[in-house]
Amino acid sequence: MAKIRVGLLFGGCSGEHEVSLRSAQAIARALGEGQNADKYQLTPVYIQKDGRWLPGDMAQQVLTAGVPPGVLSEGVEPSAAPLSAATAIQATMPAALERWQSTATAADVDVWFPILHGPNGEDGTIQGLLQLMQVPFVGSGVLGSALGMDKIAMKMAFAQVGLPQAKYVAVTRSQVWSNPSGLPKLCDQIEAELDYPCFVKPANLGSSVGIAKVRTRSQLEAALDSAASYDRRLIVEAAVPSPRELECAVLGNDQPQASVVGEITYQSDFYDYETKYTEGLAELHIPANVPEAIARQIQDMSIRAFEAVDGAGLARVDFFYAESTGEVLINEINTLPGFTATSMYPQLWAASGVSFVELVDRLVQLAMESR
Repeated sequence: MAKIRVGLLFGGCSGEHEVSLRSAQAIARALGEGQNADKYQLTPVYIQKDGRWLPGDMAQQVLTAGVPPGVLSEGVEPSAAPLSAATAIQATMPAALERWQSTATAADVDVWFPILHGPNGEDGTIQGLLQLMQVPFVGSGVLGSALGMDKIAMKMAFAQVGLPQAKYVAVTRSQVWSNPSGLPKLCDQIEAELDYPCFVKPANLGSSVGIAKVRTRSQLEAALDSAASYDRRLIVEAAVPSPRELECAVLGNDQPQASVVGEITYQSDFYDYETKYTEGLAELHIPANVPEAIARQIQDMSIRAFEAVDGAGLARVDFFYAESTGEVLINEINTLPGFTATSMYPQLWAASGVSFVELVDRLVQLAMESR
């Protein structure tokens, strides 16, 4: 029986490029272990930070090394010229597929596994490109990915299905940068509706990039100005007092399942980029030590959130749990979470009885079933 050819798409243009490399390495290893080795044939395709695509041997070299091409040792030459994003799009059209065949990429792929975190990776853009290819791919489609990336649209979808969440104010860049009198009025509105402390975030960035926790008017103004430099849509959220941060993983398509619940603890003021990606600054507790009723509530809310954004394949859903009151608030959904062996998503499923190797296999099979 012929092997299923899996196109592993990794790297990308976002600030989470290096995280994508580590996720891709873990997935590649899993595809080559146990029964997966007899079922799948890996075809890596690497997207550079400048958006150019490297297929063939060069993609494999980056995958093996786990570092971008500029960090590879001197003397390593790519086996094929990089493809621009425009060329990549052209290559998805039937008349242009021949240009890919010599590099064993698009024309030879049965199912795509995009592991691109952040903008241009999990926001619906690459999903639209893959949909044009008319080849199955792992994860949510254009709608689910876009809703899962845009924090404002996401919260509107959550509200429609009655999921409780912290108060927030949606802001546009033009409100922040329009005129000298506009910013004070905006800050007045935010203070009246949310008070301090609160969080200022770009609406469409992942991994805590551009996020600030503010406690004063001057901090709020500076944070809004900074966030506006990242995105034209911003969100300001009320801080939840002393919350426990709980997470749940979802797996499936039309009948999704929820994993056990996990918890993240840390000593920093909030779960910022440095805390998230610096070893030793945060700890994962799986399963979380919470009452069974709270765990069930979070699992139920995770499924509802997944369905609210039209999720597919996988997602991690994050919550705030106010232990003193028993209140559970949904924070966000991540439709393409980190996928290293030590990431929360695969660890939650490992604690639920699904090994990393089995998890990768199930995701590929779910992709092939849903398209």
